[in-house]
Amino acid sequence: MMGSVPLFSGSSDIHGSSVEFSETTATIYSDCSPIPFTHGQIPKWPELKVFSFEELKSATGNFKSNRLVGEGGFGRVYKGWLDENTLTPAKPGSGVEVAIKMFNPESLQGFAQWQSEVNVLGKLSHPNVIRLLGYCWDEDQFLLVYEFMPNRSLHYHLFGTNHSMEPLSWNTRLKIIIGAARGLAFLHANENNVILRDFKSSNILLDGNYNAKISDFGLAKLGPSEGQSHVSTEIVGTYGYAAPEYFLTRQVNVKSDVYGFGVVLLEILTGMRALDKRIPGQRNLVGWTKDCLSSEKMLKAIMDGKIEGQYSPKASLLAAQLALKCLEDDPTQRPSMEEVLGGLEAIEDNH
Repeated sequence: MMGSVPLFSGSSDIHGSSVEFSETTATIYSDCSPIPFTHGQIPKWPELKVFSFEELKSATGNFKSNRLVGEGGFGRVYKGWLDENTLTPAKPGSGVEVAIKMFNPESLQGFAQWQSEVNVLGKLSHPNVIRLLGYCWDEDQFLLVYEFMPNRSLHYHLFGTNHSMEPLSWNTRLKIIIGAARGLAFLHANENNVILRDFKSSNILLDGNYNAKISDFGLAKLGPSEGQSHVSTEIVGTYGYAAPEYFLTRQVNVKSDVYGFGVVLLEILTGMRALDKRIPGQRNLVGWTKDCLSSEKMLKAIMDGKIEGQYSPKASLLAAQLALKCLEDDPTQRPSMEEVLGGLEAIEDNH
C-alpha cells in the first residue's frame, strides 16, 4: 500500500489549470491485499450525504481541468460548488466550495483508503478535523466530498515555491500547531481511539483564518482493544515522519502519531523539511537537529530565519524541548497529545 496524499499537496494553483507539486518526502510502500467490501458494509451515518456520480460531475463542471486542485496515488481532487442547504450542485461562485476527491478505480489502495475515510470520518466531528460531507459509490466510481480549505496545507506554506507568498509568522505557526494538537488529541481520546498513522505537515489543511484541520484518514486505524498496547499492521506512511519502532516491530499505537507530531513541530521551528531529498544523503531533520534542541544557543542556529525576532528565546526553547519529548525513541516515554497540547498552550499564554 502506498502512503496517502493530502487534499492539497505541493504548490497547486486552485484558480488556474496548472498543478505543480513539490512534496519531497519519500513514501513508504507495503504490499496490502484488497479488502472485501460491499455496499452493505458502508455505515449509513446520518451526517453524510450519499451523492450520485452525476451530481458530483455537475458540481465540478464535468471534472474540468481548471478545477483540479490536487493529484496523487489515490487519484485526483477537484474543486466544486454545492448549495449550502441541500448539497445539490450549484453554479461556480455560488453556494459553498467543496473539495471532491476522486479515487482511481483501478487502485486497490485507493479503494481501501476510500473505505477507511468513510468509516472513520463519517462518525467524527471536531473543529480541527476535516469535515466529510458525503460520499459517492456509483458502480466503479468512488468519491468523497469535503469542506474546502482555501489556504491549502501547512506544508505548502512552509515549503511552497511561491516566493511572493508571505511567510507564516511565529504566532500563526503556533496557532496552527495548537489546532493540530487539539485535533490529534480528539482522535486519540478513548471514545474515538483513532491512530492516524500518517501525521505530517501536508495533512494539516488550513481554512480562511488559518485554523488547522487534520485531513487524510486513508491509513487510519482504530486503536488497540482493551488490554492491548498496540496494533500490528503493515508498514505504511511517509519516511521522515514515521516512528522508529514502526519499522522494527510493525506495531503502532497513539504514541506513533505523537512522534510524527514532533517532526511537524520541528518543521515549524526550523523551516526545514522532515526529509530533504535535495540534500546529499537525504538529510533527516530529526537526526540532524536532535542534539540542538536542548540548548538555547544551538537552537538559535537552526531556527527559521523567516520568523527571527518574532518569538522569545524561552518560547522557542520550550517548543523545542516539547518536540524532543515527542521524538523519544522509546514510545512509552513520549507524552500524550493532551500533555503536548497543554505544553503548547502554556507557550502561547506566556511567550
